Amino acid sequence: MSTTHRFGDDTLTATVSADGAELRSLRDAAGAEWLWQAGPEWRRHAPMLFPIVGCLPGNALRHAGQDYPMGQHGFARDRPFAWDRREAGGCALHLSDDAASRALYPFPFRIDVAWAVRSGTLLCDVTVSNPGEAALPFSLGAHPAFAWPLPGAAGPEGHTLRFPGFDAPSLPARRLTGGFLDGSEAIPLPGGALPLRPDLFEADAIILPAFPGHRVEYAAPNGAALRMDWEGYGDLGIWTKPGAPFLCLEPWAGTTAPLGWSGEFAEKPGTTRLEPGASRLYRWSVTPKAA
Repeated sequence: MSTTHRFGDDTLTATVSADGAELRSLRDAAGAEWLWQAGPEWRRHAPMLFPIVGCLPGNALRHAGQDYPMGQHGFARDRPFAWDRREAGGCALHLSDDAASRALYPFPFRIDVAWAVRSGTLLCDVTVSNPGEAALPFSLGAHPAFAWPLPGAAGPEGHTLRFPGFDAPSLPARRLTGGFLDGSEAIPLPGGALPLRPDLFEADAIILPAFPGHRVEYAAPNGAALRMDWEGYGDLGIWTKPGAPFLCLEPWAGTTAPLGWSGEFAEKPGTTRLEPGASRLYRWSVTPKAA
């Protein structure tokens, strides 16, 4: 069986891989590619972050007094998911705990991922379920990287982000020190938009914890634009490697650990605790618009 599945309609075509249930391509009707194609600056396209977002102190998850090895952004992005459905308009995959995962994360879990294209919009539904007998602590994040410049734009200059539903003169952002949440920063929004420049990311990602909006509009001066919407996620990360031709727009449920924090993973600020037998749905979607 192929490790990838291509699906879509006459407006939008997507390709998803079983490896990490990762989006690998997003093309419009003219064939223009909207997703970063994993170049040397960053070798991923759109990884799923689970069971952590960001880092834990010492790259270790502590549970019941025992430490388990846990690298940045968790392990789901590097695990093969099983296909449940492959159709012309979408696909579904899942990942469940096994001996290998329990050596890193000692909890029963199941993640179901459903991808679909509908009327020019790509949708990603992620359902986290707890089949165990105790609460399941986790964080979850999407990490898609989009082209910067957007298709058809002459260059990276003049691109902006707008945040419909958020009405303030600046973004209440957090920054990172060594991968951990540290200082706060108010990032100006002149004219209600964030002008994108590589130097914005010299101090790593822009983190918007508990961000009140649920939509971001990424636009180029030539009129090309991409709208992202999300449900269930409460935080947003924005990131690129300065000078690299991509921009990551990342809905998260949970963030990296605060600088100086240590303790049990279940008690980390922002960690979700899912009760036994419960499931929780998270959705993000993107709608590209060519110039």
